[in-house]
Amino acid sequence: GSSFTTSSGIYAGNNSLTNSSGFNSSQQEYPSYPSFGQGQYAQYYNSSPYPSHYMTSSNASPTTPSSNATYQLQEPPSGITSQAVTDPTAAEYSTIHSPATPIKDSDADRLRRSSDGKSRGRGRRNNNPSPPPDSDLERVFIWDLDETIIIFHSLLTGSYANRYGRDPPTSVSLGLRMEEMIFNLADTHLFFNDLEECDQVHIDDVSSDDNGQDLSTYNFGTDGFPAAATSANLCLATGVRGGVDWMRKLAFRYRRVKEIYNTYKNNVGGNTNTTVLVLFLLTGLLGPAKREAWLQLRAEIEALTDSWLTLALKALTLIHSRSNCVNILVTTTQLIPALAKVLLYGLGVVFPIENIYSATKIGKESCFERIIQRFGRKVVYVVIGDGVEEEQGAKKHAMPFWRITSHSDLMALHHALELEYL
Repeated sequence: GSSFTTSSGIYAGNNSLTNSSGFNSSQQEYPSYPSFGQGQYAQYYNSSPYPSHYMTSSNASPTTPSSNATYQLQEPPSGITSQAVTDPTAAEYSTIHSPATPIKDSDADRLRRSSDGKSRGRGRRNNNPSPPPDSDLERVFIWDLDETIIIFHSLLTGSYANRYGRDPPTSVSLGLRMEEMIFNLADTHLFFNDLEECDQVHIDDVSSDDNGQDLSTYNFGTDGFPAAATSANLCLATGVRGGVDWMRKLAFRYRRVKEIYNTYKNNVGGNTNTTVLVLFLLTGLLGPAKREAWLQLRAEIEALTDSWLTLALKALTLIHSRSNCVNILVTTTQLIPALAKVLLYGLGVVFPIENIYSATKIGKESCFERIIQRFGRKVVYVVIGDGVEEEQGAKKHAMPFWRITSHSDLMALHHALELEYL
């Protein structure tokens, strides 16, 4: 957490942007992959086709905005701000109640060394403490995170600024400031220093090693976990694991992360007088001055990106308000930094922690398989993303894929949801 660089391991997989000169055809077009547009999944939508201006064509280059000359971005709804996200109907955002969703079904993770060369931990089977999926669940929307819901990596590389005619140094500066916030939260309060080499796909992957001990007076700093993990290389991709005592300490950390997430997700920008934990987080992590700086940073990013996050939240909130639909997040970011991102960008309400998966170790296609095992094959799955990896995974499992490459794609998605095509 002492330095914040774009090579710190937060990005894994092949979707990262590396060329600061902007998007080009070799980076973003995928000629080797067949077309996979919404048109061939008409049976999942209304029998009437989309109006032509709401269709996202697989033949259109994802690197080029729909119309450089005539595209006019709609004003974001007045009820949504960078500080407190609200429902499009002007209801308080934090009061929307999620439909009951179960923890994942038991699953054995296959091992894979991530592309950044670091060794990762191995997931374990766990007991399923939750009831089966609701019988009325009809659709599961599987979202990518970076460059789909939030603009982050392309801020760091300057490619977003080059594409939309913004100032690249300003873009990079905003990205670096947000990256520092993300790793500060991950390291200081989410045990990322301890867990970086023991990454898991899902928050409950090691819950079977947890004996339920009361952690209110537990001292994580003196339990010997970091030293044991470093000296014995207990989190290797080869499958080497610690003993029962060490695994219990690992499970304790993931349980505390879950508690912090569930307490913090609704209060990151709101009333801080609800619990001692929230007071501790906001005072210890941010402090009054830094908290205001963080809120200002989010507002600046929204201004530079023409309210990209706000547009994505409109669709996420609409899905979240339905009793028969659920949002799932599958990201190539490691799990702990991904949780920090979700909290800082105000996405915790629409993504319960049980609905967040990291594909760093096993890839998105394997994450999709876990999600199918969890919710069954009777529901309709819709994948929303910008990259080829999620598109390939969607195609393999015969899931509709909605490509996000511009603001107009997000607005079209929200419109399709409003009209109940999706």
